[in-house]
Amino acid sequence: MAFGTPGGDQQDQWSLHTFLRYIHHGMNLQAAIDAPNFHSTHCPSSFYPREWDPAGLKIEGRFPEITLDELERRGHRLYVEDDWALGRVSACAKESQLLLAGANPRFMQGYAMGR
Repeated sequence: MAFGTPGGDQQDQWSLHTFLRYIHHGMNLQAAIDAPNFHSTHCPSSFYPREWDPAGLKIEGRFPEITLDELERRGHRLYVEDDWALGRVSACAKESQLLLAGANPRFMQGYAMGR
């Protein structure tokens, strides 16, 4: 499996979500990429002025209300973003002799090709 995304400090989080959805949860690549996304703002930013927000969590609006309520109950400070706002992951994998791929549906145009 190969995957990647632009996104500064969020790259590792978005990539991990896609990887875990594919490997652990058994989702196909496109479903793993399309699933609602989120990222923590708890660690200091790599970019000036190095802002950080302990307990901050940016989360797409497609998560169920019960999930949002439970996250807030557990102490997260939620910043609900547009439904398709977080993540730019594209990925490919090979299973047997079959090439699989998934492309980013958020904002930028994404393509998945193989040969």
